[in-house]
Formats: sequence, structure tokens, C-alpha cells
Amino acid sequence: MNTLPLLLIVLGIFTVAYRYYSALLATRAFMLDDRNITPALRFKDGHNYVPSPKWVVFGHHFAAIAGAGPLVGPTLAAQFGFAPGLIWLVAGAVLAGCVQDMTVLIGSLRHDGKSLPYIVQREVGPVTGLLAMIAVLLILIVAMAGLAIIVVDALSQSPWGIFTIGMTIPIAMVMGVWMFRGSSGKVKVVGPSIFGVAAIIAALIGGHWVAGSAFAHLLIFNGHEIVLLLCAYGFLASVLPVWLLLEPRDYLSTYVKLGTLAALIIGVLVVHPNLQFPAFTPYIHGGGPVIPGKLFPFLFVTIACGAISGFHSLVASGTTPKLISKETDARFIGYGAMLAESLVGVLALIAACSMAPGDYFAINVPPALFAHLGMHAVNLPEFSREVGEQLAGRTGGAVSLAIGMAQIFRGLPGMKALTGYWYHYAIMFEALFILTTIDAGTRVARYVMQEVMGKLYKPLGRSNWLPSNLLATAIIVVSWGYLIWGGTIATIWPLFGTANQLLASIALATMTTYLVNHKKAIFAWCTLIPALFVLVTTVSAGTLSIQNVFWPMTQRPGSELQGWIEISLMVIFIVGAIAIVGLALVRCLKTLRGVPPPSSQALSEEPGKVSLEPAAPYRCC
Repeated sequence: MNTLPLLLIVLGIFTVAYRYYSALLATRAFMLDDRNITPALRFKDGHNYVPSPKWVVFGHHFAAIAGAGPLVGPTLAAQFGFAPGLIWLVAGAVLAGCVQDMTVLIGSLRHDGKSLPYIVQREVGPVTGLLAMIAVLLILIVAMAGLAIIVVDALSQSPWGIFTIGMTIPIAMVMGVWMFRGSSGKVKVVGPSIFGVAAIIAALIGGHWVAGSAFAHLLIFNGHEIVLLLCAYGFLASVLPVWLLLEPRDYLSTYVKLGTLAALIIGVLVVHPNLQFPAFTPYIHGGGPVIPGKLFPFLFVTIACGAISGFHSLVASGTTPKLISKETDARFIGYGAMLAESLVGVLALIAACSMAPGDYFAINVPPALFAHLGMHAVNLPEFSREVGEQLAGRTGGAVSLAIGMAQIFRGLPGMKALTGYWYHYAIMFEALFILTTIDAGTRVARYVMQEVMGKLYKPLGRSNWLPSNLLATAIIVVSWGYLIWGGTIATIWPLFGTANQLLASIALATMTTYLVNHKKAIFAWCTLIPALFVLVTTVSAGTLSIQNVFWPMTQRPGSELQGWIEISLMVIFIVGAIAIVGLALVRCLKTLRGVPPPSSQALSEEPGKVSLEPAAPYRCC
């Protein structure tokens, strides 16, 4: 099937959804009003609360949420064929993922920019808030491990990739000083942006020279060494001021991400490759070499972030609300950024399904297993020669996606000779997606950890106290680093996908309670229906993962401890999510019956609230 009509249909659906559905939520359900003072302005401190331009915040938010999920998830789900993944990417994003991101961002803006557990505490109750805090902390740790292990496989033994990705750190720091610490006192965008884009292109081209130089051996690292480097980066990005590394790096990454997104769209429109995968494969019934389970429920936890991601709710209630200057920007940043991420997922699926099935499985399946599939690689030997690296058996989805993208780009006029550059550009593109999620995620996890530690010793709960920052960050980094050290994509991705989706159901149930508590129950179906759907599919997948993936680990010598740890985490996630969603629905029923909610005292005097009516110029549709 040709990809051109598919892409045009998807773009049309996304345009209509943003134009009308997001406007309904913004003006009718939440009544966004620029007369409301945002937390970034009320608590401006130059460290965590930093009022920033709309496009800079969009860039940070998009870079922070668009991690490995929309790239790797759809690529792995291609095993089932192109139709199931495409349908869920579009429908899931429009009706669930974008709704979650936007509503949680608004909820955090109206709760002093605080985290999701704090919103749960205020809207559902203190006991539920404590449960949510513990669940969110554990889920964040697993999410960081699930995202980071992708970049470990992609950058292993790759000096070109290590150099290019490593150079983005000093480039971003120069941009940060230039943007936020100029003599004029104003945030500068144009000059730093031009510098950043030019510098990152130079780093990509220079990486080819470095990989062939006498210094290349200094940048060759194995998996465990890359884990240590990632932990060091996550620690650094979490404790430094947000303006120095995290925000400018995310902003810089957005140029790469949106630029690549535009290039892929143009590539598909010009080359319009045919999908070589069928709409449905026999693996929808289970037994697949990449994902052993059946289409239902494993499609949903495999695609994960491309359609809906609980991790987004933590960014939307973590760093992003502390940067927004105008409340109405929440629609563009929340709903719009998630649409862009879903489009990334659609393009990743197209790139993967445009490959010959033999090449796809040769990359994503260990060589010993591939030999028994009865398939043969078609173009992979040629790609390996052009790229200069052995590509077969590099599981995890990142390499197959990079080859799929390079294959589309090399179809453009005069681009075939640059296949090696396109491949390494795609690897950099994927690694930037992942690392910008790791830095923001580690920082958000630090906030949550400090809230937990603050209940034990109050000064440890202060986000502006350096000893607390260092201790909380160290605990988080060591925890997700340990999971990566002893795990593989086959064991961590199911745990990450399940935890991620369960967190999404918690976030949507929380915002359902918010709407009911704030006398907007008529719109509660917008969040309640996707919350229940995600909960049912994810609990089913989690239960089957315990049975088929983690329990067998406890029976194999050498993996017993890892197996029991992952079983324990999965049980905690499932039980905790069901309990929190159930308590949220009970709170809704009590509110509807006239029992005042925990937030009732703030209904008339919310922090920074000027009016409950929308500003006149901001109309629905």
C-alpha cells in the first residue's frame, strides 16, 4: 500500500482534532484565562520557575515528552502489521494522549505548578495522594530505565554517535548562558538558535571524521560504560539550574526533532514508498519473535508513548508548568505537542513497514532466532557496508528505525551516496529524543523524591536546597541505572510499557475528579472513558507479562533476583493503579452526592485565580 494517502488522512484528522476538540476542552471544560497568574510568574526564582516564551516552552515540553516511545514502540509493533498500530496511534492520541497532557498541565498550573501526586492529594484525598506519590516515584524509575536502555543499544561501539550526542551538551550550555544571562536581561532566541543549529550540524559532520581518526578508540564504549555515562548525564542535568542545560538542550533538540519530522513528511510525500508489511500479520495471534504476546493487549503497551503516555503527565506537572507565562498557552503546548509526538510515531511506523520484512526481523531478532524464521535479509548487507557498522541482531527498534528513515531519505534525488550520514543522523535524532526525556524525567523524579523525603525530614523537601537536590538525584539515578545494568529490552520494555500506561490511567482519573470537583462533571467523560480503557488493557498486559516474561526469569540461574524485582514492581503498579483509580471514582461519587471535596476551600480562592470566566477574546472554535 502506498504511504501518501495514509499520511494525508492522518494530518487531516490531527488538524481537525486540534481545531475543535482541544478548543472545547480549553474554553468549556477548563475555561483558560490569561488573567490568571501562572506559577512561573508568581514564584519566579531563576532556577525552577522561569517565565519563558511560548515557543521555547513548547520546545522544552515536546523534547521532554518525545522520548523513545514514539520511535521504538511503533517500530516494534510493526510485527503485527501496519494497520493496528496506525489506528491506535491516531485514535489514542486524539482521544486520550493529548487530553491527558493538556488537562494535567492545566491542573498543575492551577496547583502552583506542583506534581501529579500533589494534585491527587488536593482533589482526591491525602491517603490517595500518598499512594500516588509512591506509585509515581517507582513508575518514574522504571520509565527512565525503559527509555535509557534504547540509547545503550544504539550507541554501543559507535564513536560517531557518542561524539555527536556528547557535543550537544556544551552546545546547549553555551545557548543557555546566551539566552538567559545576557546583559539586556531579556530572553534571547534568534542568535542562540542559529548558533545551536549550525553547531549541531558541524558536530554531525565532525563525527564522521572523528570515527575515522586515531582518536576513535577513546569514544568506543560497551553497554555498561554507556550506562555509567547516562547516569552521570542524568545527575548533572537534574541538579544544574534549568536554564543552563535542560531547557536550552531541549529547545535545541526540538529544532532537530521538528526539522527531522518535517523532512520525513516531505520524504514520504516525495518518495511515497510502498508499505512492504501487510495490514495484519499472523503474529496478531501471538508467538511473534519481537513481541511474544497477542495483539490484544500487547499492542497498547508496546506503542505506549506514541498514543498515550503516563510519563507525559509528570512532565506536564513537573518542569513545564513552571515555565508557562500565559494560561492559554496550555492548549498549544499540551495538546499540540502530543499531536506532534503521535505524528512522530506514525512516521516511525511508516519507516519500519517500508523495510523488507526480512531486513526488519534480521535487525530486531537475535541471529540465532532469526535463522529459524525462514526469512532472508534483502538490503541489510548493503546497508551495513554503506553505514560502516554491523546492523544485524541490533535489537531494540532504534537501529531498524534508523535504517527505515535512511531508506526514505536516500530515495530523495542525489541522496543515495549519503546513506551513512542519514543513518547516523537518524541515530542522533533518536538519541536526542531519549536523552531529553531522561534529563527532564530525572529532574521530575527528583521533585517527587524530595516530596517523599520532605515527609521524613522537612528541609529535604525543599527543591532549592542543594544537599536535598544532590541526595534525591543520586537515589533516582542509581535506581534506574541498576535496572538497566542487569536488564534487556525484552525484560524492561514490558515493565516500562505497563507502568507507563497505568500512570496514564491514574492521571486521567485524577483530572476526571478535578472536573467533577470544580463543577464541570458534564465534561468528565472526556477523561473518564480513556482512563478506564487504558486501565483495562494495561492490567491485562501486566498480568500476562508476569506469567510469560518475569516468572520464567525467576527460574533461570543468574536472573532470579532481577525476575523477582520486576514481578514485585509489576504487582505494585497494578494494585496501586487500580486502588488509586477506584478511590478517585469514589471521590467523584461523593462530590456528586454533595460531600465537599478536599479542594472545596480553594474553589473561590485558587492561587492566582482572578476569574472563573474565560477571557472574551479566547473563544471556542
